[in-house]
Amino acid sequence: MVAVLAHIFNVVSPQKYLQVVTQQRNFKALPQNFNPRTGLITECLGSVMRLTVDKSLAFGSQIEFDAINGSQVLPLTTPLAVKCGFSVESDPWGKTRVLVSLLNCFAKNEDDSEFDLNMRVRVRGINKAEQDVFEVEKTCTYNQWAPREILCDRNYMEVSVNRLPGEITALKRQPRMAKEQTFDQWTDTVSEAITSRYNIWRMVFFTPKQKAMVLEDALNTGYGITTTRSRLVLRSGYDMPETYVENVNGVPMKVIRVTTYFKKQWSVTMLDTVAACPTGGVVFTDELITWNFPLVTPLMSSTENKIIGMVMGIDGKQIDSAQMADRGYSLTTTDTFIVMTLPVGGQDGYYKSHCVNDQYHIRYTIEPMLELFWSEGGFDATRYKVLFPIKTPFMPRPPQSVDYTAVDQKVFDVLLGTFLYDVELVNITFSTGVLTVVEANARGFNVQEQRFQNGSKTFRLQVSFSDPVVVTNQVDLVVTVYTLPLIYSFLILPEYTPFSYSTSFKATLQDVILPTVSGACDKEKFHIMISFGNMGKNFNIMLGTRDLTPERSVDYDVKENGTHMILAVPFLAVDVAFELMYPSSLRARLDVLLWEPTNKWSLSDFSLACNFPMTMTECFSNGSMSALAVKVQSVSQLVPRQLTLRDPKCKPKFSNDRFAYFSFDANSCGTTRTFYDGVMMYQNEISLGDEPPISQQAIKGVSIPFVPEYRVTVSCFYTVNDTQTIAFFTNPRESDPLPETGFGELQVLLRLALDGSYKDFYVEQDFPVGRLLRKPLFFEVALLQSTDPRIELVLEDCWATLKEDRNSAPRWDLIVDGCVNLVDHYETVFHPVSPDGVQFPSHIKRFEVKMFAFVQDNIVLKNQIVVHCDALLCDVNQTDGLCKKLCPSPIPLKTARKVRRDADHDQFQRAQLSSGKILLSSS
Repeated sequence: MVAVLAHIFNVVSPQKYLQVVTQQRNFKALPQNFNPRTGLITECLGSVMRLTVDKSLAFGSQIEFDAINGSQVLPLTTPLAVKCGFSVESDPWGKTRVLVSLLNCFAKNEDDSEFDLNMRVRVRGINKAEQDVFEVEKTCTYNQWAPREILCDRNYMEVSVNRLPGEITALKRQPRMAKEQTFDQWTDTVSEAITSRYNIWRMVFFTPKQKAMVLEDALNTGYGITTTRSRLVLRSGYDMPETYVENVNGVPMKVIRVTTYFKKQWSVTMLDTVAACPTGGVVFTDELITWNFPLVTPLMSSTENKIIGMVMGIDGKQIDSAQMADRGYSLTTTDTFIVMTLPVGGQDGYYKSHCVNDQYHIRYTIEPMLELFWSEGGFDATRYKVLFPIKTPFMPRPPQSVDYTAVDQKVFDVLLGTFLYDVELVNITFSTGVLTVVEANARGFNVQEQRFQNGSKTFRLQVSFSDPVVVTNQVDLVVTVYTLPLIYSFLILPEYTPFSYSTSFKATLQDVILPTVSGACDKEKFHIMISFGNMGKNFNIMLGTRDLTPERSVDYDVKENGTHMILAVPFLAVDVAFELMYPSSLRARLDVLLWEPTNKWSLSDFSLACNFPMTMTECFSNGSMSALAVKVQSVSQLVPRQLTLRDPKCKPKFSNDRFAYFSFDANSCGTTRTFYDGVMMYQNEISLGDEPPISQQAIKGVSIPFVPEYRVTVSCFYTVNDTQTIAFFTNPRESDPLPETGFGELQVLLRLALDGSYKDFYVEQDFPVGRLLRKPLFFEVALLQSTDPRIELVLEDCWATLKEDRNSAPRWDLIVDGCVNLVDHYETVFHPVSPDGVQFPSHIKRFEVKMFAFVQDNIVLKNQIVVHCDALLCDVNQTDGLCKKLCPSPIPLKTARKVRRDADHDQFQRAQLSSGKILLSSS
């Protein structure tokens, strides 16, 4: 127990609590009889004396009281206090009040008007072995005793009646109050000693049945019975067995009724004493206390009652009408009740915190006093004083949470209240554990206690969103909900009663910076950069259709730091999708998806498509062809190894799950050839043929009808010195763009032979070549490397110019539309090509011209010529057009042209020609 108390006081120190209670109430100025040295106040209040022990003395200490009877010191126990007229009450703030009846067992009484009261106060600290002792001496004067005085204190009822002979005679006329009967004639000479305590013969208690006791038994039972010079005093606790409850107009009252018999010699005197104290009659609302006191009580033996005086008081002290009005009190009467009203929360009472089922409640306490003075039938009067502590029912006051959070500052700022000053915050349970107030502030939280003048306080707490005690939850792509769950733990002082309160605060903020993806390509790889945003790497990365695993991260050369990640993915990796094929490149796409695995949210969806260098179709000058078929995304069910050319026997030279490679001659595998005005096209087709893929064949007799359509047309267009490839397309994806055209080369060469045997030819280093005027020039136009015997080379036009520019002027036609120029006096001569030494004679054309020079107005323009030709490729079986054109007969030479051919000019001039210059030589 000592350890527990020590722990409690470490949590809430006595100094801290003293600070709390000092601010709880706005105390009025201290009375003049306040002793600042001892902290004790004594006051005489009519028939009672009030001793107040100030909180500054009482706090944190154990207080005990002693009654002093001459040289005898008696500890004031509860039974002794009831029996002898003492009551003790302490409020939660440390102030203790003791009410002492002037007719108590130990007062020194002088003529029932002056009373000396002595007490001793012992104060012992909880952790102190020694104690402080204070002596209290107080003299009170009170000489206004009524024939009957009744006091209802907190723990006892007291009634005193006048026992003098003159009064006894009067009492005979009021037998319910005090009456006398004698066996001898009563005379005024009877001494007061007859009714002294020593002459008490017996006492009869009415419960309401009669129960007789001798004085000694009554005293041993716990009743207080004394006599003074003029009065008989009876005192009883509320729970004594001879008391009973009488309901008066709905108000329960505790009643004690006793007849005391005095006997001396041959006379017997009886005195009736009765006391009745209310134990109920209070009605509560949230704002008002109403105390109903019966207008007629068991104390009244006549219906002819007259209230002479009616006074209200607080804490045993009377207050006047002005004070009542100022404090909102009222005291009125009805036909059946005396009604007192008091506002809940008035300044003369106090609130106190309580815990009920771990819920915070408060209760208001006030001690009003009602003092009545009445007479019955115009004779003897009764003074009646009731000290009636009132406590309201427990009023639930669940704490209210006020959220002052500034979301943009990312700091929870919350207020919890209100509480009375007797509530102390001990610790707070966060999501990560429990912290005392000191620990929370040391950690960086801001925990403050805010006090108000009305006796209440609140607790304010500030916590950053970024602290680990705050629970974060991303509710959608950009919104985060920050939650601060709290359990406040309190103590109610001074009882150190614990209770707790759970609450939670939330803040919603659009503060999520989503991760982003960017990328670029080089000739071999996709280079991807991922920026984490402010989420950290709390997401999965999907490349294509698969999540990026640690094993594949090694393959893709993944590097990362706290904010970014980079990776390099080869364009032929399995996670890359193929979109389109071009003759010399492949269009590939890498899809990158960042997704949150808990809620399956897509955080960023990025696609990067690039063209990577890769030869898809090649057309060779010898007529062979190669083609690479790729499984593109639009035909994802394709099995490449099942592809064929038009001839189903022509299968891929190589295949895997993504590619099929074909290589074939132009005159094989069903390849077709078409001529278009001198342009020749070879064409084949890659498809699935007549056999569906294995995955689509019948399974257990059930045929799956769907077969992916895949058809790739491969075409090569040949022109002189130029080859073009038309790329393929697939159905039914008509929206897919057609790929660009690929390039190849078909070589046709114009060369000059050394002589008419056409066995040796001038090479590039031999030019320019010199020739005498009218000497023959032997030209050959040849299609090189082609192995197709169905092709025939046809000369369409040949002409000579002075310059390398074939479109320059002047110009002299040598061959026109496949025939010699008939207007040329020195006619061009065609030479047949024999099959001796030549594999494909149709691929070669030979002609002879005489060396000449251009003259104008009989002036040689230049001593060189350049010969140009246009060639066509024709089918040997073609029967129309230039390929099979018949030439006309020679016609006479025309001389109308200003620029003419002069074969007699012998001027020599040397020049370098890239196409082969022929110089006119003079020798």
